[in-house]
Amino acid sequence: MAIDTGGLDVVVHEKLAARGATLSVAESLTGGLLGATLTDMPGSSRTFRGGILAYATDLKESLLGVPGPLLAAEGAVSAQVAAAMAAGVRDRLATTYGVALTGVAGPDPQDGAAPGTVYIGVAGPDDGQVRELRIDGDRETIRVAAVRAALELLRDVLDDPAAA
Repeated sequence: MAIDTGGLDVVVHEKLAARGATLSVAESLTGGLLGATLTDMPGSSRTFRGGILAYATDLKESLLGVPGPLLAAEGAVSAQVAAAMAAGVRDRLATTYGVALTGVAGPDPQDGAAPGTVYIGVAGPDDGQVRELRIDGDRETIRVAAVRAALELLRDVLDDPAAA
């Protein structure tokens, strides 16, 4: 199920294509929803290379290279883990940018984080950014809002002249 982004997915693809850049995603709480949204547009293969769905904590380490000591210290739901996931997917899929989502869709807390806690990481050629969100609602509301916020953060990174 892709979501209606109001054209934000198209804007992101156009900005990536204009600079000859590529994108990969690492998803946990969204379960592939960001990748599905990014590939819903015809021609998305020009910029989108793929993703890693690492729902289980141990897969964040084995598939994305998130350091085990970081996961042990912070849990899977943290800004540091989101940043490491974004950098890991960018490196493993050999893309210009990596975007990662980790958090708690609910209904139960995870690693001490309440449902609606979301971290989005973007790793680019020079640096990265992380955004923390608190989203109210049910699982679907949280997941859809997280995808929209990930696209917004990526757009903001791509709008930064230093990201060119």
